[in-house]
Amino acid sequence: MPATPRMPARLRALLVLPLMVLSLLVAGTMAEPPTAEAQALSRAQRIHLAYNVATRQIGDPYRYGAAGPGAFDCSGLIHYSFRKAGFRAMPRTSSAQYRFTRHIRKRNLRQGDLVFFHSGGRVYHAAIYVGRKSGRVVILHAPRSGTRVRREFAWTPSFYAGTLRGR
Repeated sequence: MPATPRMPARLRALLVLPLMVLSLLVAGTMAEPPTAEAQALSRAQRIHLAYNVATRQIGDPYRYGAAGPGAFDCSGLIHYSFRKAGFRAMPRTSSAQYRFTRHIRKRNLRQGDLVFFHSGGRVYHAAIYVGRKSGRVVILHAPRSGTRVRREFAWTPSFYAGTLRGR
């Protein structure tokens, strides 16, 4: 029988990840612990999964103190998404989430990293970094009462950047 060439690990991961993401998204609510599949992913894959979980919440209503499923406040969206992706220790509040992350320079942000808006050094809002468009920072977040989870431009440059990469 002829030998079949092995697929490079990186390519294999790229092909397997979408299937794992789909199975995890269908897997249920936050009441369930992260699945074994989420725990088996690399840290980078779990960050990507958390980002995908958060994007699935676009359109859900903002509700103060809510951590899903179905309604979120800013830190609740992050808590829900990252815990679903296997980050069991992700804290619930934005200030605790800021302390939990490794602080990085804004220019080093990658999709799935976190941004923490502050005033006078006090963190008052948290969001997930999407990327840049026309040089402007795009975030995914649950903005405030009367709105829904959405992507939009950051309204101020007064934010800290944090990541779970390399932690």
